[in-house]
Amino acid sequence: MTNPFETEQRQMAGTGIAIEIINAFVDAGSGGNPAGVVFDADDLGDADMQRIAASVGLSETAFVSRSEIADFKLDFFTPTRRIAHCGHATIATFSHLAQTGRVGQGETSKETVDGPRKIIIEGDSAFMEQTAPAYTEEADWPQGIRIADVLDSLNLAPGDLLPGMQPVIVNTGNSFMIVPLRSRDTLATLQPDRDAVARISEAFDLVGYYPFSTEAGNRERHATARMFAPAYGIPEEAATGMAAGPLACFLHDRLGIGGDTVLIEQGHFMSDPSPSLLTARLDIGDDGRIGGLMVGGRAHVAGRKQVS
Repeated sequence: MTNPFETEQRQMAGTGIAIEIINAFVDAGSGGNPAGVVFDADDLGDADMQRIAASVGLSETAFVSRSEIADFKLDFFTPTRRIAHCGHATIATFSHLAQTGRVGQGETSKETVDGPRKIIIEGDSAFMEQTAPAYTEEADWPQGIRIADVLDSLNLAPGDLLPGMQPVIVNTGNSFMIVPLRSRDTLATLQPDRDAVARISEAFDLVGYYPFSTEAGNRERHATARMFAPAYGIPEEAATGMAAGPLACFLHDRLGIGGDTVLIEQGHFMSDPSPSLLTARLDIGDDGRIGGLMVGGRAHVAGRKQVS
């Protein structure tokens, strides 16, 4: 297929690689999580993409190229390594494509290193497909790592957890440590030991930790969360689409919260706050089990960078 940004990129030949800076999961038109997006990336190799992502310096950069099995191929890189999926960079890409008229309403698709995934365009918003949740409880964790170690890595005590709940690993495409906290204040004042979080994340092949509180700042929303992924070079980020899916499933399956639509806030407690809103739509079968889900939101362009 023809890349919709090929002409624009050709016009910039000789001036370097153009990176759109697009904030995804904006809340009422502001905030959100910035992603780098490079269109017409067909001629870039992995080493090129890693170098560019490191130069951009954002938590993730998406590289968009032609695909033979989907409408677009997306490769994702953090400043330090490739990542299989990235929610906010996916939403940034497809929301921008919709806003510029380069994709129509309804279904489109992306190819990732794990194969094709469905994308739904609704107005200026984009929603990405995630898989049914898989839970890994403490009993199935590798020997030598226990819930106490997870709490220590966040400088928490057992009493800081939501009563009756424990941290659990949830995967809907990427794995995250979901940590249910008793209060919004506990979430706001978290001081993670980033080295310890990185070690545990590496041991479990996690993207990172996603601690949350059900005390959202807006009564219409179901949870407020933070995301720490030091193993991927991300101290904290403002919106994490691939973590919102696991959390939405946890809220539904373990707490009975949210029905088939779950609204999650993020980014409020960063040193430079950037409030974000993530919407998860759960596909719930007659047996009450989640068969899959879509996570999405809206994005807007914040600027542009060039890398030689």
